[in-house]
Amino acid sequence: MVYKNAGNEMARSFPLTPIIRTMLFTALIALSVGCQEGSQAPEADAATVSSQGQEDLDRTTGQGTSTPSTPIANTIYGPVRGIQEDGVLVFKGIRYGADTAGTRFAPPAPPEPWTEVQEAVAYGNSARQATNRGSIGLFASWISDPRPALSEDCLFLNIWTPALADQAKRPVLVWFHGGGFSSGSGSSNAYDGSRLVQRGDVVVVTVNHRLNVFGYLYLDQYGEQFRGSGNAGQLDQVASLEWVRDNIAEFGGDPDNVLIFGESGGGMKVSALMAMDAAAGLFHRAVVQSGPRLTNATAEQAAEATAALVSELGLDATTIDEIRTMAPQQIEAAALTVAQDGGPRPGSGPVLDGIYSTRHPFEPDAPPQSVEIPLLIGTTRSEMSLLAGARRPELFDLTWETLPAALTTSIPGVDSGGVIDGYRALHPDIDAPALFFEATTDNGFLRRTLTLADRKAAQGAAPVYSYLFNWNTPVDDGKWGSPHALEIGFVFDNVARSESMSGIGEEQQAIADMMSEAWIAFARTGDPNHDGLPEWSTYAADHRATMVIDSQPALIVDPRRRELDLFGDAP
Repeated sequence: MVYKNAGNEMARSFPLTPIIRTMLFTALIALSVGCQEGSQAPEADAATVSSQGQEDLDRTTGQGTSTPSTPIANTIYGPVRGIQEDGVLVFKGIRYGADTAGTRFAPPAPPEPWTEVQEAVAYGNSARQATNRGSIGLFASWISDPRPALSEDCLFLNIWTPALADQAKRPVLVWFHGGGFSSGSGSSNAYDGSRLVQRGDVVVVTVNHRLNVFGYLYLDQYGEQFRGSGNAGQLDQVASLEWVRDNIAEFGGDPDNVLIFGESGGGMKVSALMAMDAAAGLFHRAVVQSGPRLTNATAEQAAEATAALVSELGLDATTIDEIRTMAPQQIEAAALTVAQDGGPRPGSGPVLDGIYSTRHPFEPDAPPQSVEIPLLIGTTRSEMSLLAGARRPELFDLTWETLPAALTTSIPGVDSGGVIDGYRALHPDIDAPALFFEATTDNGFLRRTLTLADRKAAQGAAPVYSYLFNWNTPVDDGKWGSPHALEIGFVFDNVARSESMSGIGEEQQAIADMMSEAWIAFARTGDPNHDGLPEWSTYAADHRATMVIDSQPALIVDPRRRELDLFGDAP
């Protein structure tokens, strides 16, 4: 276990060095997605649970009797009490690791065991992160109320299940949240697992873990006491998967059939876990949604960023141990100053440290650690309408006269005129803002997604399935097109909880039926095919079969090939 061993990539559409690309890409995701999921308020009060008038489940602990409305599960650390909601047993805020203030910049430690039943009826703390008092309207319905507090004590997970300890061996779907590696939490309304449980007889788990400087600050160069600090957040995720392995049978799940999935930063976390020795054997299928990660920061790049932070804190090699006990706000303020000075962002993501990350996730090829793991991977059609448009609203006002300069700035070296002419020929009704968002998405997200899929398929050992989410949201008069994060509400069958992102209607529910059933099928068998979709063939580099998900889904080979060809050798 990791407990016992305790001792970048930027979209190609930005003309920056690799480490700056990673910094900016992560910052954009945090701004547009993670802050909406993770901007938190006061700590949630535990919900009141009543067991009156309910039939016993004949499962008891030393502390009391479990009933349908107050289910009690026994973890290896102690008993926890959840609640029943709409026929689903829900456990929120289960501790899988000790307070990370006591293991700052170190691998996680196991929690102290307990004997009395612990309430698991409210989300646990979210990881420390920058807060955002505002909210992009698209995410308004995603925000949990009350919002969990921010704390270094953040190693909590949440479980939705049909039943306890019934030997049903249900597929287990473990979700790693978005927000880059800097923000977010597993507590978003959009991630509620109830409908997947009801629809597919599965177990759903969402996870909190350390983020930003507390999860990824590379301090190894300062001594053995910091060994693994650049991947602490990843080791938290590994610890959560170890917890699932050791406990999920009690919650009706199969520890030998675990799917890990995530969108945006969550997809990048899945990509990184696929190349970690410590994660090998802890999961059996993987889904990367709009988060292909090909490379990690090198130790040299990460050390440069860390040195700037250490200097800003007034520390050096002789006083560095003080960083483990100083106020977290002081570290955060110093990290912000370093980032604002234009240098590499400290703690921007996993580090190629040669210990826990011994190779890049998918560079120059797919990792052998996950050679037998089936992969489902895809993007939305216009990811950048959110990631760029939310940061620069003026992009929605682009005209045919201002578009060439905007494209040249975002994709240096591109023949902007040729790209514009090509897209207009392929899509006669497209307007200038939509062309910008689709072109920057194709040359960034889609290009990296295809590279990752090509390399995984080239292993020839496990199937790869590709999708393109093509449906346009009607929200805000349709200006967003098919933005980053749109598909999440459909994957979780949570259209009603994602109204601000997708709207609600029969068409939305039909697409949710398609996607949630596909993800459930993939979790169960490693194959997303089901009766609600056309036959979904496997992907190969020379035959990029892709399920285009829309009101009328279709399997198309390499559906954006003509668009990608327009970029030539542009970076």
